[in-house]
Amino acid sequence: MARRWNHYDLSFEMYLRDRGIPYIAVDETRRALLAQASLKSMDYIVYGARGQNLLVEVKGRKARTSQLSENWVTADDLISLRRWEEVFGKSFRAVMVFAYDVTERTPALQRLADTPSHAAVDAPNLATEPCFTHQGRDYIFHDVWMEDYERQVKVRSSRWETLWAPAAAYREVRFSMEDFLVAPVISADPLSGVQAARATLPLPAAAQSHPQADLKD
Repeated sequence: MARRWNHYDLSFEMYLRDRGIPYIAVDETRRALLAQASLKSMDYIVYGARGQNLLVEVKGRKARTSQLSENWVTADDLISLRRWEEVFGKSFRAVMVFAYDVTERTPALQRLADTPSHAAVDAPNLATEPCFTHQGRDYIFHDVWMEDYERQVKVRSSRWETLWAPAAAYREVRFSMEDFLVAPVISADPLSGVQAARATLPLPAAAQSHPQADLKD
C-alpha cells in the first residue's frame, strides 16, 4: 500500500478506514504511460457496497469561507482522471473529493459560521456539517462528480494551468461524503451525456496544446 505524506490524503484514508469502506491507496509519486500520454495517478480506488466504485482525486484546501467554496484543481488533475475513468470502464466513476481543513477557525470565519441566517442561505457549510478528526485536526469532505465539475469549470490561471468552478455553481453540484454513504448521489444528467459535457471543458491554451490533453480515442 502506498504511504501517504499529505495530511489531507491521510485524513481521507483514515475516514474510509473508520467507516469500514474498502479501498486501494495508489502510489501518489508515480505516473503511468498510456497511449503515449503520461497520466497522473488518482489517489484512491474506493469500492462501493452498491456496485458504484470510485476513482478518487483528493484535493486538500484550507477553510477560507464558512461555505467551503475553494475548489481549484490543475488541468492535469482532470485530464488524467478523465482518462482513468475511460480505462477502468462503466463500473467506476471519477469523483473529486475536496478535503477542507477546518481546524483553525479565525474569529471572522467562526462568526460567519455561527450566524443563524447564514445556515439557511447555503447548506451544508462550516456551521452545519459534522467534522472528521484525525491527529488533532478537523476535516470536512465535499465531493463532486468529475463530469458535474467539468460542466462548471473555468480557467483560473493560464500560466499555472489551473481551473476552478465559481462558488455558486460548485455548491449546486457538490455533495457531502456522509450523504453518499447513506444513499448514492446521482448526477443531474445521465452518464450517457458525459462526452458532450467534456467536449466543452475550457482548458488553458497551454493545456490544450499539451500532449497530455489529446484525449481522442
